[in-house]
Amino acid sequence: MPESASEVTAAGIARLAGVGRAAVSNWRRRHTDFPKPVGGTDTSPSFALTDVERWLRDQGKLAEVPLRERVWQQLADRPATAAADALVGAGLVLLVDHDRPVTWQELTFGDDERMAELLPTAVEQVLAQRFADDRLEPFLPALRAGRALAPDALPFLRSVGELSAELGPRQAYEFLLGRYLDANIRQYTPTPPGPAALMAAIALPPETARDTTVLDPAAGTGGLLCAVEHPAALRAQDTDPGLTVLTALRLALRHDPAVAVSARAGDTLRADAFPDVRADAVLCHPPFNERNWGHDELAYDPRWEYGFPARTESELAWVQHALARLRPGGTAVLLMPPAAASRRSGRRIRAGLLRRGALRAVVALPAGAAPPYGIPLHLWVLRRPEPGRPPASALLLVDTTEFGEPGGGRDRVDWAAVHTAVLDVWRPFDGAGEAAGAAADRPGTSRAVPVIELLDDDVDLAPARHVPPAAGGGDAEDLERVRERLTDTLRLTGELTPAPAAAATPAPRPSTTVGELARAGALTIRAGATAAVPGPAHPGTGAAGPPGTPGTLENAVLTEHDVLQGGPPTGVLPDTPDDEPVRVHAGDVVVPVLGGASVVRVVDDTTAGAVLGRNLQLLRPVPEALDPWFLAGFLRGTANNRQASSYASTATRLDVRRLQLPRVPLDDQHRYGERFRALAAFEDALRLAGRLGEQLVQGLYDGLTDGTVAPERDPL
Repeated sequence: MPESASEVTAAGIARLAGVGRAAVSNWRRRHTDFPKPVGGTDTSPSFALTDVERWLRDQGKLAEVPLRERVWQQLADRPATAAADALVGAGLVLLVDHDRPVTWQELTFGDDERMAELLPTAVEQVLAQRFADDRLEPFLPALRAGRALAPDALPFLRSVGELSAELGPRQAYEFLLGRYLDANIRQYTPTPPGPAALMAAIALPPETARDTTVLDPAAGTGGLLCAVEHPAALRAQDTDPGLTVLTALRLALRHDPAVAVSARAGDTLRADAFPDVRADAVLCHPPFNERNWGHDELAYDPRWEYGFPARTESELAWVQHALARLRPGGTAVLLMPPAAASRRSGRRIRAGLLRRGALRAVVALPAGAAPPYGIPLHLWVLRRPEPGRPPASALLLVDTTEFGEPGGGRDRVDWAAVHTAVLDVWRPFDGAGEAAGAAADRPGTSRAVPVIELLDDDVDLAPARHVPPAAGGGDAEDLERVRERLTDTLRLTGELTPAPAAAATPAPRPSTTVGELARAGALTIRAGATAAVPGPAHPGTGAAGPPGTPGTLENAVLTEHDVLQGGPPTGVLPDTPDDEPVRVHAGDVVVPVLGGASVVRVVDDTTAGAVLGRNLQLLRPVPEALDPWFLAGFLRGTANNRQASSYASTATRLDVRRLQLPRVPLDDQHRYGERFRALAAFEDALRLAGRLGEQLVQGLYDGLTDGTVAPERDPL
């Protein structure tokens, strides 16, 4: 039996309270007044949502359930198929609200019986207006089955309408779709906003971006087409019929009714839904390493102008498909695995692309740019040759791997720096061709390589092989400045080194927990739920901003990585945050809840105003009752963290409410707090000294090996 929209499972309770499932199990065992199950099964019971909310609020574990969380809860605890149908229904009513708000208001004013009778007609009218008859195909199964708009779905759809009134139709759908994709992360491979915006900017410069036809033949969740500004038409195809419907709704809500949106389900390489399209641009994040892409059936396909791809070269099949769907002079940008630039099985096709001038640039992105996050992916920029125009004689190679961190991670890329590094060389190169070759040569970042130089036995197009490295540590004067700064930092570290600890005999003392302090009103607990878009930190302020936009603390997100590394906020607030942002204040204590690391951070004036990111919890002490540094110091105790952590899953999760600290007068708290503050300053100095030491050592190695530092003179 599907769960009622007014019921919630243990997993849903955990999401509402911002804790792990183990904590909910503990509450059920320890608290006799915990709500009793009203449905579900013995192994997966469900509870009345209103009873759960009341209990959490009475226990001080929940201040108020935001509307968006309530609507998401109604969606999240449905079985997978029912959740997908409900999301389609949400998208359909939001499209009605977006295109015909008066009609939607009239529907909501009526009772459920009248709404159930009139809603399908209103939806069909909007779809007929938005999508031509030959593009309605993805919606027909959902409409014929009637599940998305069934009478028992009406309470949920009314809630979606309320969310639309609060956020707007587009933002409401982006929120629900984003949460749905996050909850089913293994089923989908979304393209993050950072690479999507870069790919759109490369393919469609501002002066030509309007009134264009853009195709994504492997559309997935539609992230690439959502990055396109002011198109005339969008074409999308994906193998998953259900995802195709969700993407079509996303694109329709993203753009006004004048934009012709067409989304089809099917295998693009075997059954192309748009064989006659000649797009201005193609953006594509194809599936990688596919063996069953149609090699045996498609041997004589006319798309293979540059050579028949080997069975192991599915990505080169997608490259040639993209070129075949472009108009002459149109641009395609594909996200590619790095192996496609150098595998021997693809060298003949790579050589053909170079000789005819179809491949214009290869960009190496930092690890963590897009899934799979541990691999530094490439962008291939292609241009369909124009009849009568000679092929380009140079290929632009750009290496931006320095703007990420070793090992990758989805929040570890400085996208503003990547955008600047790529577009600053691509646009002049694309506009001036070979005349811009010298300007494109930037050591460590880019180089315009003559095609004849690449046409060797390997035809290896990896930027790392051809872009000359930058001087790692600068010249001798730069290294001297680093050395001086390191010397000053080491001197400061020596001054901050704690004095020998005075011995003390541990004695029993009364203690309390963070949860008890919260119930007593001595502090407030808030959970971070904002998924940050990766962005650059601005020294001194900690502000962050999206590419091309000055950063401000309003847009800055303090991420889990920032807290662990002791750095400024590096995340950027997305256009549509998942939840109401929680902003940090000076004196707040921030605690990561995943990973088992004993790290706590006290917010200072340089970070105050930033948004609290995911997997972080904020403790806001009342100054008259608690010293923030006293609180932070005791929360860092190893034994304290161990007893408050759950090890039931593959990841360690900290329940901050179980963390303990002693009951001592405020004056004694200040005394402890000053000592903890001094330890934090010492730790910051050690961290800075380590970074400067690594920079100096690597700079000397690089300087000695590239000749910028003489071995006879010891800079130290």
